[in-house]
Amino acid sequence: MTSGINTREMIMEILLQIDEEGEHSHIAIRNALSKYQFLPKQERAFITRVCEGTLEYRILIDYIIDSFSKIPVDKMKPPIREILRSAVYQLKFMDRVPDSAVCNEAVKLAQKKGFYNLKPFVNGVLRTVARQMDELEYPPREENLVRYLSVRYSMPEELVERWLNDYGEETTEKMLADFLEEKPVTVRCRTYLNSLDKICESLKNQGVKVEQAPYLPYAKRISGYNHILALDAFIQGKMVVQDVSSMLVAEIANPQKGDYVIDMCAAPGGKSLHIGDKMEGFGTVDARDISQYKVNLIEENIQRLNSINVQAKVQDATIFDVESECKADIVLADVPCSGYGVIGKKPEIKYRSTAQKEEELVILQRTILDKAAEYVKPRGVLVFSTCTIAKEENEENMMWFMNNHPFKLESIDEFIPEELRSETTGLGYLQMLPGVHGTDGFFIARFRRK
Repeated sequence: MTSGINTREMIMEILLQIDEEGEHSHIAIRNALSKYQFLPKQERAFITRVCEGTLEYRILIDYIIDSFSKIPVDKMKPPIREILRSAVYQLKFMDRVPDSAVCNEAVKLAQKKGFYNLKPFVNGVLRTVARQMDELEYPPREENLVRYLSVRYSMPEELVERWLNDYGEETTEKMLADFLEEKPVTVRCRTYLNSLDKICESLKNQGVKVEQAPYLPYAKRISGYNHILALDAFIQGKMVVQDVSSMLVAEIANPQKGDYVIDMCAAPGGKSLHIGDKMEGFGTVDARDISQYKVNLIEENIQRLNSINVQAKVQDATIFDVESECKADIVLADVPCSGYGVIGKKPEIKYRSTAQKEEELVILQRTILDKAAEYVKPRGVLVFSTCTIAKEENEENMMWFMNNHPFKLESIDEFIPEELRSETTGLGYLQMLPGVHGTDGFFIARFRRK
């Protein structure tokens, strides 16, 4: 590659960090790229695409490798495994790099990493894949639907099976397909203090493509820029990166000027700042999170947006804060969750889910909801939300909460656009699904204290 940096070695190291050390993909990629800021745009794009693609399609890639290799993927040495995975991704999904170059670079990298004796193995597997991949047979749909969907869409079988049970075949397949689609960046334009037209004009003047996002007039999708940190509208705090599903939380909370709002798990602060904007600078939003690191993220955003009615502080949501008892007009409990709704943006989530982790999450969520209930004034509002599509964390928690606390669900129809209204929104909750609603997977319920 032109810069003298071995981009394929960087890719291998990023993938090892994600797979072996459990780092989040967006953080591992960002850290690697910021270390080599001088890399040309084309090489940065290549590294990002191969890392993200290899991760997204890992189950399909492993199926291909296992079909042509004597040694199964899970028995390989980790560096060799990641070299082969990223090479197969390039062979299957990237036409711009010739097959021979992909194979040669992989063999050279294996040697550089000290696996001299495995050069013939790497070479043999990749050349066979390049020659015979198009003739490979995949699991037939009619014989085993779960296995077929798992390989076709690179989703672990246990998740496929669960969603088939919860949502049926058609919806499950729509979600699986959507997780693999490229996601445009969605931003909330701060129409409080700024004109929407001027924000869009500023973006277009910097060569950014601006499109309307679904449901909310101030939500836009942007693409075609190199770095968001270089956009004037971002620097000046006129827009915030936020998914539409998360913007709906503030709409459904429906704060009034002068309200006191507690956001219990607020980092990086998108919902808190949106509520602050909806109150037009009046009232107070108490944006809390568990660590100083997370509170710093909120504070950075408060400063960039110059938000005058949002304050951040360290507070563990699982520990009762006696000062806040019965004080809040609105409490937001956007609780930690399995994150299945954002697999399209953070693909490593799908490989890390376990039944035990989920059981622990449900206990954590209920602990936080217990505390949240205590902070709401009589007749006040509690908004409960997650970025998942797991019924145990959403509907089942909602029912548990109502059975154990003096709250009732309240219709959200007046706060949401007509096309989102349904039987469940009339009752007081909304489950958004990827591939169905054009947003992340997200759950929101609105309760009123009796």
